[in-house]
Amino acid sequence: MEIIVCIKQVPDTNEVRIDPEKGTLIRKGVPSIINPDDKNALEEALRIKDKLEDVNVTVLSMGPSQAKNALREALAMGADKAILLSDRAFAGSDTWATSTILAGAIKKIKNYDIIFCGRQAIDGDTAQVGPQIAEHLEIPQITYVENLDIEKQRVKANRAVEDGYYIINSEMPVLLTAIKELNKPRYESISGIYESANKEIEIWGVDDIVVDTTQIGLKGSPTRVKKTETAKPKKEGELLKGSTEEAVNELIVKLKQRQVI
Repeated sequence: MEIIVCIKQVPDTNEVRIDPEKGTLIRKGVPSIINPDDKNALEEALRIKDKLEDVNVTVLSMGPSQAKNALREALAMGADKAILLSDRAFAGSDTWATSTILAGAIKKIKNYDIIFCGRQAIDGDTAQVGPQIAEHLEIPQITYVENLDIEKQRVKANRAVEDGYYIINSEMPVLLTAIKELNKPRYESISGIYESANKEIEIWGVDDIVVDTTQIGLKGSPTRVKKTETAKPKKEGELLKGSTEEAVNELIVKLKQRQVI
């Protein structure tokens, strides 16, 4: 079985700052991590590898050269192969252009049974790239997967919804997007870290994949970010002192003054 996992290196959102003049993220000095939902996707692929024989896991990422760190971590967790899509022609890609590039790379890989993606990236929160890849490849997709079973060449997944889940069956090849409820990602092992340091990360550019260059990069992206700004800080809270009864009475008075009650 051949499994491809698409991962993205993202800034640690606890450290994100925005340039007030340019309205863009300040990435200098900001630590980067594997997108959390993508880690759940990778973990599920590795669990399948642990359970079944003859399973190969390839991790695929698009980004600058520093994204090698995320791929190296994925290798240390247990992935077999890593490919980085990196080219100036890819810069500025929105979700449509990104999914076009990733789908082009997957078409080059050819043999795959399952494609895993995270539900969404914490730096964009669009949840669009995974489903768009499936559309480009013309294969079935199951999103928001919270439980998964493999039965020969079929998958059985619980697809989470607000008040429960749907049970969906699909033949392979299929694309699945993972949510955090699916599993708990493992840590890198010491041996895995050592072995990953000696594994080659393939780098593919625009000339290495078959893709319509009018559909990628900034010029090929149909969406534009008009403005980015930080949320204004809220007013500081007020601490009500005294006994519980006194604090409650004072709270009621203040809420009435503001016409909340």
